[in-house]
Amino acid sequence: MGEFDNKEREEVFSKKVRAGKRTYFFDVKATRSGDYYLTVTESKKRLEDGVFVKHKIFLYKEDFEKFTEGLNETVDYIKTHQDVVEKRYEFSENGEPSARTTDDFSF
Repeated sequence: MGEFDNKEREEVFSKKVRAGKRTYFFDVKATRSGDYYLTVTESKKRLEDGVFVKHKIFLYKEDFEKFTEGLNETVDYIKTHQDVVEKRYEFSENGEPSARTTDDFSF
């Protein structure tokens, strides 16, 4: 019983966001005592072997305010120091994203 298995936690809410080659999952889960917490997962398919690589962070309600402040400050910094162009993606029948813009992405 001492083993902590996050998959057993009740999922309360989930939001999936596709952004180009990455997919983000925002999942609200409940602890055994009924407290909510947030998991943010980034999923990206490796080109060389087709395996999905996932990175996950856990954010607990007592940290929401400071996390939000830090995130907003960081995003505001980027927005004031560089142009941020949001790309909109369409997904083909095979699930591969293709940008809807005609921007030149060469480096």
